[in-house]
Amino acid sequence: MSLMHNSIKIDERYLNSLPFPALVMDNSGRVTLWGKFAEQQFGFSMSDITGQASSPVTENLLRQISQETLEQIAQNENFTYLENIQVYTQANDEITTSLLAKSFTEQDESYILIMFVLSNFMINPPSANRALEDLKQNLESTFMTITLDQDGFIVECNQNFLKISQWTPKRVIGKTFWQLFPDNSTGEKITNTIWRNLNHGLTWQGEVEKISKSGLPYWVLLTAIPTFNFETNEQQYMLLEKDITKAKTIQHQLEKIAYIDTETGLMNAHRLEKIITEMIEEQRHFSFVYLSIDKFYTLKELQDHPSERNLIIEFTNRMKMYFQDSTMARINENDFVVITPLSEWFIQGFLAYLQQHPIYNGSVAVPISISGGITRFPEDQSTFSQLMKASIATISTVREAGGDNIVSLSKAIHKALNRKALIEKRLLQALDQKNLKVLYQPQVDVASGKITAVEALVRWEDEEIGVVSPDELIPVAEETGLINNIGSFMLEKACEQALIWKKAGFDIKVGINSSVREFRDKNMAKSVLDTLAKTGCPANLIQIEITEKFALEAEAASFITQQMRKLENEGIVFVLDDFGIGYGSFRYMQILPIDTLKIDQSFTKSLLKSEKTQKLMHGMVQLGRSMELTVVAEGVETAEQAELLKSFGCDTIQGYHISKPVTPEEIETLLSR
Repeated sequence: MSLMHNSIKIDERYLNSLPFPALVMDNSGRVTLWGKFAEQQFGFSMSDITGQASSPVTENLLRQISQETLEQIAQNENFTYLENIQVYTQANDEITTSLLAKSFTEQDESYILIMFVLSNFMINPPSANRALEDLKQNLESTFMTITLDQDGFIVECNQNFLKISQWTPKRVIGKTFWQLFPDNSTGEKITNTIWRNLNHGLTWQGEVEKISKSGLPYWVLLTAIPTFNFETNEQQYMLLEKDITKAKTIQHQLEKIAYIDTETGLMNAHRLEKIITEMIEEQRHFSFVYLSIDKFYTLKELQDHPSERNLIIEFTNRMKMYFQDSTMARINENDFVVITPLSEWFIQGFLAYLQQHPIYNGSVAVPISISGGITRFPEDQSTFSQLMKASIATISTVREAGGDNIVSLSKAIHKALNRKALIEKRLLQALDQKNLKVLYQPQVDVASGKITAVEALVRWEDEEIGVVSPDELIPVAEETGLINNIGSFMLEKACEQALIWKKAGFDIKVGINSSVREFRDKNMAKSVLDTLAKTGCPANLIQIEITEKFALEAEAASFITQQMRKLENEGIVFVLDDFGIGYGSFRYMQILPIDTLKIDQSFTKSLLKSEKTQKLMHGMVQLGRSMELTVVAEGVETAEQAELLKSFGCDTIQGYHISKPVTPEEIETLLSR
């Protein structure tokens, strides 16, 4: 049997290494470990002591120790020392001894270690004492050592420590443990941690900064160990230290190279992230000011190389003068960040300051303008990543409005950005846990009145963020690269459902939306065909809907066209979705394997309100029919719209007039009608 006491493994070997007889007992007085020296001294064998219903320890050996005293020992976190205690051997001989006891916990069970400190001799042979002495000498020669009393005062130190710390024995003995460390919040935090560990009987190890007698810093690898002085019967603590100042200096130099922009002396984005993370952890309020020089590369072209460097340095100098006592960083060539507690009106005043203190190229003032964004923590955003994303969104807004302005986004926009960030975070989990679901919106053949196809539409209702519409979901999925995962999910669900309906006697096509990003993967066609084979779905039941943006890129990328042709040859139909709101070129309608034209719902909505829209939509229908394409009208919400589209020659209609997107079971109900 073995027990773990903090970092010490307490077992028979440990008990037998102690200088006096020892045992371990639980709170009921039952012995769980019994050292061989205890057996030799007191005469009780292992079988006599352990596992008995009534313990000979409490009834014989320790019969003078009351149950109340044992309970006090069990509740004491420190060592308990009892003098002049009478214990009784198996032969009922009385022995006077002192007891050193310590409570500890293992696997939620409480135990007491008891050592019998005999007055005239130690059990362990001299060879063991010599080994301990050799170990101590080796530690003294290798490490700096400091011994503290139970209150943290220095009672002893070795020559290695005196040499590195520049103290003399006369000056350092009697000082406290805390006086060896820097007098700042970091020093206070680390010393309190070390002292708390020692007082709980735990060893602590780590890299710490200390100060010498002259106040100069040095670094050590410190191991702090709780010990016990048997001569004084007192708790003590030993500090073993290895000087690592040289290695730390090199590390700091490398960090400086890694974290500092050499041209301006400002910190870079990597260092900024660490600083911001620390400030967020400390819940310090600040404004994150992102400043970007407008038309920077045009300014570079107007100047020779030395002037270009001068522009950045002079701009940095003006930042330092204006935002004094603020933290600054250079993100890239022309983007900077200022972390400041200053008010918004003062931050915006930096633009006027630049006008009052222009940067010159020779004798000519450089026409510099700045686009900037102010994001506050914690009011606006709560992480470094979110602060950066919000700032980039702000810069885009400012530049769209002409630039040369520093603004804050509205609360509503920040709320939208936060929601978008949350969607990004939760989307991967939703895909892993298959929390997305698929609804289907039917398409009706105008001539027969029958449902001939459905469009598969992704829906997501998250327990934390609620319903996420496709308009929110798809852009985020495209930005994060998860659109491929959603596409694969939708294709598999569509194939499975199309096959279910076919087996039930409903021969309808299922359309899925696909992005050009998916088809940039040269294995897309193979993946689609593999899914068809896996599910057993016939290819002619699947329609892939693409946008005009997709079509325009596919026209210029032959490998995308080749993949589309490959899928068409297998029987898959391609639908040109949102027709009429994209790009003006119709050339892709000649090149790409498009079977169906789907007119965007924005035209259908204004169909009954505008004669021009009616003529335009009639023309689009005729264009599709002239190219022998099936024409579908989206967004049909009324019978009047449906009748007018029928008169135009439209083949198929889709919209709330037929049905909103519904579950597969509801589609089957509609099919049965």
